[in-house]
Amino acid sequence: MATIAIVYHSGFGHTKAIAEHVAKGARAAGAAVHLVPVADLPPADANRQLGGSWPTLAAADAIIFGTPTYMGTVSAKFKEFMETSSGVWFTQGWKDKLAAGFTNSGGLSGDKLNALTDLAVFAGQHSMIWVSQGLFYTQGSPDDPKTINRLGSWLGLMTQADNAGADVTPPVSDRATAEAFGARVAAAAARWASGKA
Repeated sequence: MATIAIVYHSGFGHTKAIAEHVAKGARAAGAAVHLVPVADLPPADANRQLGGSWPTLAAADAIIFGTPTYMGTVSAKFKEFMETSSGVWFTQGWKDKLAAGFTNSGGLSGDKLNALTDLAVFAGQHSMIWVSQGLFYTQGSPDDPKTINRLGSWLGLMTQADNAGADVTPPVSDRATAEAFGARVAAAAARWASGKA
């Protein structure tokens, strides 16, 4: 069984809701999934040891990164996690793990592509293997779960939330897309893990 860690920051609950749907899809596809908020990943201690949930990331076959898009890029709290991972980078501790990413913003565009590009470059810095969205877009209503990848993203998962609570937005189509994305990453991780055995 492949193991996936979903590392995310959520400012208002919308990105967390998407992280939970990505996890739901990955679990349905047979993966063991760990949701890890960036708050659970503290900086290294005086001995340069990483505590908190850092060992969960080290043990995962794949890491999915999730962040809101703020001002056209990843959130400051997510960026702090990225920079804190420099000790892992120095030892190339995530080399050849699979990586994928998702982002949410209030705008249909919101420059989410730039945030996904930041995540892909971050994964590249860690010598990880990037898994793209891989889901062809369909046209339809945001309230129809059959409307998959309505924002037409290819690099990673993009979702959009209106100015309302995370219990009602992002819409059901984005949540369904998140589940399909989680299943895709889980399938890739299963193939990747079996090839390493």
